[in-house]
Order: sequence, then structure tokens, then C-alpha cells
Amino acid sequence: MAAASPSVFLLMVNGQVESAQFPEYDDLYCKYCFVYGQDWAPTAGLEEGISQIASKSQDVRQALVWNFPIDVTFKSTNPYGLPTIVLSVYGPDVFGNDVVRGYGAVHIPFSPGRHKRTIPMFVPESTSTLQKFTSWFMGRRPEYTDPKVVAQGEGREVTRVRSHGFVTLLFNVVTKDMKKLGYDTGPVDTQGVLGPSLPQSNPQ
Repeated sequence: MAAASPSVFLLMVNGQVESAQFPEYDDLYCKYCFVYGQDWAPTAGLEEGISQIASKSQDVRQALVWNFPIDVTFKSTNPYGLPTIVLSVYGPDVFGNDVVRGYGAVHIPFSPGRHKRTIPMFVPESTSTLQKFTSWFMGRRPEYTDPKVVAQGEGREVTRVRSHGFVTLLFNVVTKDMKKLGYDTGPVDTQGVLGPSLPQSNPQ
């Protein structure tokens, strides 16, 4: 008896929120969550997490290293609504209040393999000098009530933002039953990942 053909494919992701570059700030921590379409559903792992507080390294890079693990599996019937990871970075201001230091988002890589992504972060800005001073004095900086709005385009065009640092993520992606459902994810994308290069033969 022939085996039944699969009705869904799986996208398995593990990796880590590796590090960040925020030259102006120290003692930061990171939160992550996933945003995905209606046809996607998590089947294993964690959909959100919060890291430890990291201090800047003492070398010239002054990197904030979290190495915070990511491990989640999704199932779906089509690629539309591919999961996006949303990052929020927080840290203390001069009064000791936790304030947002950056938001960012990136799609989960769709092709199997090891991937590295560096995400530019941004923060919302007050619309006037008075509001900027008031929010600084009160320790209430502008921030999104729901960070998932970062992954959506709706309403974003009316938000004033400012670039603020970078966060680096590593993904290890495994897929299952995609080719059986007619999807070709193409060659492995290892953009930005350092590793041993393949030996190259001399042209004849």
C-alpha cells in the first residue's frame, strides 16, 4: 500500500540571537517573538523569549554578546506568510528606567542550511522637541505597545523613527516534505557565515 502524500511541510529553525552593536549603550537585553501568516502554525519550541543582560566586551568591537538560543518548528501548506522574527532591545536610561533601545525584524530563511543575518535596529521618535524632553524627563520613551507591529507594514509610514544599532542572528534551518509538495527552496544560502571554504581545482 502506497504511503499517503504529505499535506503540510515543516520548517525547523534553531540558532541564536548572537550579539549586538549599540555604541552609545551598555547593559542591554533582548526579547524576540515570531509573526506569521494564517497558514502557518508552531508545532514545537518557543515562540518568544527574553535574554540575559549583556555588557559590552572590552575589545575594540564593544559587542554585546547574548548567544541566546532560538528553537522552533513551524508547519504550513504554502510559503505565504513566512514567519518573521521580531527583536526588541531594552536597557536602562540615566534614571534607571528600562527603555527600548531598538526594534528590528527579519524573515526566517526559507532554504535549508546555516544562515547569518545582521538586522539594522530603529527606535520611534517623538514628533516635537517638547515631547522629546518630556519623555526623557519622565523616563517614558516612545515605544510600540505591541512589538509585532514592526513586522507589519500597516500604519508604519506615519511613524517617525531613527536608526539605532545592529543585532546579529544565526539560523540553522531544516525543511521537511517541501519538495513533495512542489516547492524548491534553491541552493543553500550561507551569506555572511564564516567557515572553511571548499577546495577549488585549478582550471585546465
